[in-house]
Amino acid sequence: MDASLTAPRLSIVIPCLDEEEAIAGTLGAIEPLRARGAEVIVVDGGSVDATVARAQGRADLVLTAPRGRASQMNAGARHARGDVLLFVHADTRLPQHADILIESGLASSGKAWGRFDVRIEGNHPLLGVIAAAMNRRSRYTGIATGDQGIFVSRTLFERVGGYPAIALMEDIALTTALKRHGLPLCIPEKAATSGRRWEKHGVVRTVVLMWRLRLAYRLGADPDRLALRYAALR
Repeated sequence: MDASLTAPRLSIVIPCLDEEEAIAGTLGAIEPLRARGAEVIVVDGGSVDATVARAQGRADLVLTAPRGRASQMNAGARHARGDVLLFVHADTRLPQHADILIESGLASSGKAWGRFDVRIEGNHPLLGVIAAAMNRRSRYTGIATGDQGIFVSRTLFERVGGYPAIALMEDIALTTALKRHGLPLCIPEKAATSGRRWEKHGVVRTVVLMWRLRLAYRLGADPDRLALRYAALR
C-alpha cells in the first residue's frame, strides 16, 4: 500500500500566534519526524506577522482557529489523523527522535500519555534550576506543562473531552484529567524551550508570577482573569 495513503501514527499539533521568529526553527527541527511519517499541523490564532507564511510548506496542514491555545490545539486535534497526538509550543524544539521515544515508550510502559523533560534555553544561570524543578515537580505530581511536549493517545484525549475551553492553565487542566486515567510516561530526553520571556521580564519576577497564577487557579480563580495577568509576559 502507498505509505501516503496510510494514517500517520503520530500527529504533532503546534499552536502559534505571532511566532515568525521561532516557527521556522521549530518546524525545521521536526522535519526528520515528518520524514519518518509524522503529521505536522500548525494552528494559527490570528497572527499579524509572517508566521503563517513561514509555516506554509513546512507543515502538512496550516489552520486558523479562534485565539487561545486550548481552542487552537483542539482544532488541530480535530483535523489530525494520527493515533497519538503531540502538542508542541511554537518556541519549543523536540528531541531528535521524539517520535521513536514516544512510540516505544508508550508500547513498553502500557501508558496512554506522557511528556518530555524540559530544558530552558537562555543565558540566565537560574534557567537550568527552573527547568530541573519543573521536571522534578512533574514527576512527583503527575502534572505536565505545555513546554514539556504533552502527548496522548487520541482515544484518551477524546475520552477526557480534549483541552477545556479556558484562557489559561489549559495544560494543567488537561493533564489533571489525564492523570485520573493513569500516570504519565516521563521521558528523560529533553525538549528545548525558549527562555526569552523569563529573561525579558526578569527570571525571578516571572517565576513568582507563575507560582501565584497556579496557586490562584488551584484556589478557583477565573482563568480568564488570570490570562490577563499572564499576557504581560508576551
